[in-house]
Amino acid sequence: MLSFLLRNEQRMLDVFRKEGKSMDRRIVRSRQMIMQAFIGLLGEQEFERVTIQGIADRANVNRGTIYLHFTDKYDLLEQSVETYLMMLADSCMPEDGPTNELSRDLLIRAFTYLKKHAEIYGVLITNKGIPTFRHRMTQMIEANITLVVNQMKLETGIHKDVLAQFLSVSITGLIEWWVVQSMPYTPEEMVEQMARILEARLQLW
Repeated sequence: MLSFLLRNEQRMLDVFRKEGKSMDRRIVRSRQMIMQAFIGLLGEQEFERVTIQGIADRANVNRGTIYLHFTDKYDLLEQSVETYLMMLADSCMPEDGPTNELSRDLLIRAFTYLKKHAEIYGVLITNKGIPTFRHRMTQMIEANITLVVNQMKLETGIHKDVLAQFLSVSITGLIEWWVVQSMPYTPEEMVEQMARILEARLQLW
């Protein structure tokens, strides 16, 4: 657990730096513990039943500490979604920075990160009471897919915006299925299956 906290603490610091924000490690650690306590409770009960006091008890902090960082539980949800999305995106980026190429290596890193942090992302992706994360993840994937699709030479009659939407929703749905099914295939197998499906260009009608 300690190593997990330290790894995520450093990743959160990196995310804040990329956003141009400066934040003390103690503040990052406190926010991280609150977010993880919050998500842990979301895995056990509906969002509407989660209370600030319950989060404080789980995180072993007082209510005042939570209010130092978040306005209320809705703000906590919003910031948790944004933070863990940024951490997911940051985890699969190449070392030399963002790219317009959708490589297998990038997808494998994304699936691997989801698997490594399944307890957190499993709740965020599958909790029906908080569709925000799934929606934002789809938007993030679509934005990156659009960059790739816009550089592709497509067959006549294929609209790039339709293809980008189709691929982003398909990838999000596949990720959700993989998580719900307790990740029956390795990240490498999932990406290989995706590549085979895309390369096969199945004729369904």
